[in-house]
Amino acid sequence: MARSTPLALLRRHALAAAFPRPATLPAALDAMGFVQADPIRAPARAQDLILRHRVRGYRAGDLERRYPRLGLEEGYLHVYGFMGRTLHDLLHPRWDAALPDEATAAVLAYVRANGTAHPADVAAALAHGPTRNAWGSQSHASTRALDLLQHHGLLRVATRRAGIRIYAAIDPPQDRLAPAARLEALTMQLARLLAPVAQPTLTGLAAKVARLTVGAQERPGPVAGLLAKGVLEAIEIDGERYLFPADAPPPARSQPGTLRFLAPFDPLVWCRRRFGHLWGWEYRFEAYTPAAKRVRGYYALPLLWQDEVIGWVNAARTRHGLDVQPGFIAGRPDSPAFARAFDEEVAAMDAFLGGDTEPPSAGAPP
Repeated sequence: MARSTPLALLRRHALAAAFPRPATLPAALDAMGFVQADPIRAPARAQDLILRHRVRGYRAGDLERRYPRLGLEEGYLHVYGFMGRTLHDLLHPRWDAALPDEATAAVLAYVRANGTAHPADVAAALAHGPTRNAWGSQSHASTRALDLLQHHGLLRVATRRAGIRIYAAIDPPQDRLAPAARLEALTMQLARLLAPVAQPTLTGLAAKVARLTVGAQERPGPVAGLLAKGVLEAIEIDGERYLFPADAPPPARSQPGTLRFLAPFDPLVWCRRRFGHLWGWEYRFEAYTPAAKRVRGYYALPLLWQDEVIGWVNAARTRHGLDVQPGFIAGRPDSPAFARAFDEEVAAMDAFLGGDTEPPSAGAPP
C-alpha cells in the first residue's frame, strides 16, 4: 500500500476536523461553535449549505425555524454568524463601547418599551432618516443603530421573520475573564473551526478579533502563548506552518464514494490560502465580481470527491427541478462510482431544498 504524502495527510486532518459524524442540529452547532451566515440564497443561504453536511436530515431553513429554541445568538466573531451563548459572552463587552449616542439611545429605549422590534417599525416610529451603510448604499439610521446596539451586546436577535432580524433588549454584558484569557478562548474557537489552519491566518484572525473585542494586544499575542502551553500544536509542510488543537481528531480515513457540494464559506474551504495549498488551484467567491470577469460562476460550490476538491458546481432551482452544472479542474472522473455519487448528491440537495426528488439511497453523503 502506498504511503500517504504529508500533504495528503494534511488533507485528511482537514476533512476529519470539518466533517465529524453527522449529528442532531444542537449537537452539530455545539461541536462547530460557530456557523457563518450569508444572506445570498443561490440555491440556499450559506448557513444552511454548511449545516446540511453535518446534521442528519437537515432541510434549508431549519436553523432559522428553530433558532428561538436552540439557545443561539447572532454576532460578529471574525465574520457574522450564529453561535452559542457562551461564545457570544466572550465577545462582550466590546472595547469601543461608546454607546449609546442620541440616536442609538432612542432606538434602545424603543426596543425596551416594546419588548421586540422589527427594523421597519423602529424606522417608522423614530423617523431618523437615511444614512450610508457598510456597503455604500442607503439604509435607515435606525437600522444602523440596531446593528450597532446588537454588535455591542445591548440588543440580541430574538428571531427572524422572512430573514429579517427581530430584536430584543438584553442586559449590558459584563467582563467575565481577563482580556488575555478572553482572547485565548476566542482564538481557540477559530483554531477548532478552521483546523489545521496556517499560522499567519490564525495570527491575523486573532488580531482582528482582538481589535473588535478587547482592543490592541501586546505582542506576541495569543497564538504564541497557546503554542507555548501545548494547547495548540504545529506541523510544517512545504514551508507552511499549520496549527491545530492538541486534542484534534485523528486524520480521517479515505472515504470512497463520498461526494459533497460545499458552501463557499464552508470551514473546509474558508481559508483560500490553505485551499490553494491543499488542492492546488485557486477558488474565489465571485458573487461580487462583475459577470464578465467570473471564471467559475456567481455562486460556485466547491465539489469535494473523496479526499480531493476537484472542481465546482453551480446549482439553481427551476420549474423543471434542480439544475446542477459542474466544472472540473482536470476533467470529470469517468468512474461509475463518481457518476452514481454525483447523482445521489444532486438528489440530496434537491431534498434539502424541499424538492420532490427522492432522497439519496443509504450510504450517500448526509
